[in-house]
Amino acid sequence: MKATVQIDRKPKPGSSPEEVMYLEMMRTMEALSHRFAQVLKAEDLSSTQYNVLRILRGAPEGLPCGEIGNRMVTRDSDITRLLDRLEKRTLISRCRESKDRRTVWTRITPEGLETLARLDEPVRAAHRERLGHLGIERLHVLTDLLRLARRAPN
Repeated sequence: MKATVQIDRKPKPGSSPEEVMYLEMMRTMEALSHRFAQVLKAEDLSSTQYNVLRILRGAPEGLPCGEIGNRMVTRDSDITRLLDRLEKRTLISRCRESKDRRTVWTRITPEGLETLARLDEPVRAAHRERLGHLGIERLHVLTDLLRLARRAPN
């Protein structure tokens, strides 16, 4: 599929195509993240807090802290503090497992589910606003390319 927009592809001297692509991805991520952060600000949430709530909505039985960390889009070195903030706002609850007292299970609360429900449509609208012009076919191609880029080389 051919792109309909002409883009200046002249790399700076010494730049590799990989470096140019990396910088373009970073610029794109910054542009996309800004609009997303504006939507989350309405509920006083960071993108990492939102990520945790989405993870827990998908696991209503709850998850141990380590598993939440493994599933996060961006790694947070202090997951405990992140969970503390969400628990203080009653968006999540934590309890120790009866069989293994070392394991703390985290669950989303009804307040957390309500918060996500309020955000669902504004988040979708923000994504459509920033990416909808690409169309379904290009979005699928771009998604496939990004997944391929994340795979470790053989």
